[in-house]
Amino acid sequence: MIEVHEVSRRFGPQLAVDNVSLTIERGTITVLVGTSGSGKSTLLRIINRLIEPTSGTVRIDGRDTASLSGEQLRRGIGYAIQGHGLFPHWTVARNIATVPQLLGWDKDRIAKRVDELLKLFDLDPAIYAGKLPHELSGGQQQRVGVARALAAEPAVLLMDEPFGALDPIIRAKAQEDLLALQRRLGITVVLVTHDMEEALLLGNRIAVMDGGRLLQYATPTEILTAPAPGFVERLIGGADRSLRLLSLIKVARAVQPGEAEGKPITENANLRDALSELLWTGRQALPVTNAVGAPRGRITLPAILDLAGRDAPRAETPA
Repeated sequence: MIEVHEVSRRFGPQLAVDNVSLTIERGTITVLVGTSGSGKSTLLRIINRLIEPTSGTVRIDGRDTASLSGEQLRRGIGYAIQGHGLFPHWTVARNIATVPQLLGWDKDRIAKRVDELLKLFDLDPAIYAGKLPHELSGGQQQRVGVARALAAEPAVLLMDEPFGALDPIIRAKAQEDLLALQRRLGITVVLVTHDMEEALLLGNRIAVMDGGRLLQYATPTEILTAPAPGFVERLIGGADRSLRLLSLIKVARAVQPGEAEGKPITENANLRDALSELLWTGRQALPVTNAVGAPRGRITLPAILDLAGRDAPRAETPA
């Protein structure tokens, strides 16, 4: 658990972070979102003391981070940044091994950990361990950057605009990979983005910041259905709110008895994806299957539109 209590940071006359308090539960993804200059990246760096707070405290699992040296603290926290930040003249394996080497791990343990992480990110060690960063695609570079952040087996992973430099297709895959990885490892992730769509997709909780202040800290569903007046309402946007809400509702919620023609959609997909498929194919209904492909019924266009219009408060938060 990460506890941020009345944290402020001043740069000369400018108050970059203004008396922020929030609690981040263990094993969750918390997204800090806001426009440029809102204080979100400063707050992230305060957690691992790349930036020292002017006032306030940060505790990780009950321990005040100020009681540790900055170097000791950061060796126990993974940190991934936009553009991956890999050392260009080091191989993939050496990049990933950076922190374990600093911690004095023996060579066999480091080699084993590098292989584990490359396999975890679907990068064959025999092919990729010896490559240099410029020999990788943008998505592969980003995966190696996250692998490096996880090399010393940290319980906390901080990510500052990690997908901002990726093209939309690669970015979507990287987001899916992060969700799968977090669920598999159970790590606590704190991620900074300016993209509200990304925040809604990834976050168990979202912290909306503006002018250094925390305006709202809530689940995606609460943000969509009861946004704080003013800035948060404008950030969400009235016209798109129903569509965004559909991304939080599983197809299983709207399955109806009966059959339909067309490519099946799984019950674990979200209603926004189902709506897109229905509109793309020009159909009024699609068959629904469970995770192993067994028929579950059908999803219809009227049912989705009905949920979007009337059932917003019951939308579910992503697991």
